[in-house]
Amino acid sequence: MTSFDSFAMVDWSGGNDTGPRPRKDAIWACVVRKGRAEEPIYLRNRKIAEQWLHNLIADEIASGRRLFLGFDFPFGYPKGFAHALTGSDDPLRLWEWFEERIEDTPKANNRFDLAGEINRRFSCRGPFWFNGLQRDIDGLPKNKSDYHNPFPDRRSVELNPEAKGSFTCWQMGGTGAVGGQIMTGLPVLARLRRVFAGKVSVWPFEALDTPVAFVEIWPSLTLGAGPEGRIKDAWQVEQVAMSLAGMPPEELAGHLNVTAAEEGWILGVSQHKPDIAPPPLRNDCFALPAGVNWTPVDDALALLRQRLTVVTATEMVALPKATGRILAEDIIAKRSNPPQPNTAVDGYGFAGAAPEGPQVMPLHPGRAAAGIPFDGLVPEGHALRVLTGAALPAGVDTVILEEDVTVQDNHIAFHGPLKQGANTRRAGEDVTEGDLVLPAGRRLTPADLALLSATGIAKVLVRKTLRVAVLSTGDELVEPGKSAGPGQIFDANRPMLLSLIDRLGFQPVDMGRVSDDREDLRARLNSAAKQADVILTSGGASAGDEDHVSALLREAGAMQEWRIALKPGRPLALGLWDGTPVFGLPGNPVAAMVCTLIFARPALGLMAGEGWQDPQGFDLPAAFEKRKKPGRREYLRARVRDGRAEVFASEGSGRISGLSWAEGLVEIEDGARHIKPGDMVRFIPYGSFGL
Repeated sequence: MTSFDSFAMVDWSGGNDTGPRPRKDAIWACVVRKGRAEEPIYLRNRKIAEQWLHNLIADEIASGRRLFLGFDFPFGYPKGFAHALTGSDDPLRLWEWFEERIEDTPKANNRFDLAGEINRRFSCRGPFWFNGLQRDIDGLPKNKSDYHNPFPDRRSVELNPEAKGSFTCWQMGGTGAVGGQIMTGLPVLARLRRVFAGKVSVWPFEALDTPVAFVEIWPSLTLGAGPEGRIKDAWQVEQVAMSLAGMPPEELAGHLNVTAAEEGWILGVSQHKPDIAPPPLRNDCFALPAGVNWTPVDDALALLRQRLTVVTATEMVALPKATGRILAEDIIAKRSNPPQPNTAVDGYGFAGAAPEGPQVMPLHPGRAAAGIPFDGLVPEGHALRVLTGAALPAGVDTVILEEDVTVQDNHIAFHGPLKQGANTRRAGEDVTEGDLVLPAGRRLTPADLALLSATGIAKVLVRKTLRVAVLSTGDELVEPGKSAGPGQIFDANRPMLLSLIDRLGFQPVDMGRVSDDREDLRARLNSAAKQADVILTSGGASAGDEDHVSALLREAGAMQEWRIALKPGRPLALGLWDGTPVFGLPGNPVAAMVCTLIFARPALGLMAGEGWQDPQGFDLPAAFEKRKKPGRREYLRARVRDGRAEVFASEGSGRISGLSWAEGLVEIEDGARHIKPGDMVRFIPYGSFGL
């Protein structure tokens, strides 16, 4: 069973309590439930972390959700060690052995002493090394001088080239050491297995047929430092959890299909399948299936939707600052709207229906107004003055409009009939406390803020705004306003794309323009990867001598050129630069804009956390005639006049004026078509893309 509902990643630490302020080199965790990531959690010591893990597992089991729980330390030791200590090759027996012997408090633990005790069983010269305390420990050397290890120095998985950078489990302290993490982490996992007996399986030692799976994952093998201003460990657990949550079950099953009976394995490091790479984004994440050359538009869109995941972190913001932000979690109403029954009009309230014919009622003293409720009970058969929005007083459930009433001598008179409940609003008739108000992934509008305010919401958890770097390439480009020499043109793409990114609700990052110099381009891409979540380049994305974008992406081992069956447009270059997705757009402004709207727009939305957004199109009669050959999907610059779709006079992709003239695109399907005036065509307004 490799289908899970929830994914969590934990970055462990063998150190002491790090205090209340979140910091690096501590315990961090992140949970993703049904594709929705929570804010990374800082766990200041192992006692707190164990309780948090206990509560997480209990909650997921109680809710009927299968939980995939990753930890960043080895689950086993090199071959022979478990048997030497426990008399059994079973690594889970070794977990219990450590649990019986490790003494751990928030401020201290005995891991170094236990390492020395184990060493004394063998020769006092190994297998463990590095004493991190000020006092000497018999059997545990400060360093590897005179060191002798009776067991292999590394597990089989750590000898794999894909695990380059992993640390040996025998090193008890120092930079990157996992020895202390294992000794303090395995006892916690052993206790959780015992508390939730029969509910937890440990990969790869047991079949994953229980509600909870413990899995060994090392984020540091595939992820570098986090974005500026973020703690690396917090960012890494978030990225891994989101990547796992976005992975198709069959792909996750491929990662889990390994055999490692005693030593354990690191998820994502290939064993029998050299094309398997670790999360979050693979170098081949844009690779097309074998044998595919020309890619239909729908297939290209499906591949992007399948292979990209959310890359943005979350933050809590006050409601007035939340317009345009993307919700990171479902919002549940804290209060009903209306919170209590109230009157919908100015008039007079009483109890029950009024029969047909003239009605006369005595007027009870007082009144009810919005925010000033009537304190008391309206007697049966009496009426009370009520104003719009006032909470219905006790003894009132029906209201007659004041325009239909005569008032005289402390009585009211009106003509029936009037239904019971007329001109009133029921409590919660709009939204009831506990209802889902807005779902995760929604981009908040001003109307949404009104709804959230009315239901008692003051702050919301939202996605940080996706940062999109825009870079123009080419010796021929000149900044608008500068002097253009022979063969030079003004850079039209960058202003267009930066404005487009801003209008779509993302954060544009202007990386300027770079000449056809490969080293300059390399430096600019490096800078863009540090400043943004996604990079859009225009020009240099084909296969010519001066197409340096595609050349550098190929050099990095992370470039695919999709020959999409599309007009206008050339091959779309897709790749990764230092882990950052790159969309290499055509240099032609018309093709660049069309490719951005059709391909980059939904992909950016997915990575930003709002999900995949298909543009809304409308079937309208054509005001033009066109013959189209089969094989490619075409997008014509178009607008609507008198209910009919007009297209720009020229289909030439160099005619930038057509983009300005147009109000949207006419999409013509892949097959052959002869469109005559009056035939129905699909028009997609720019507004459907969010412009």
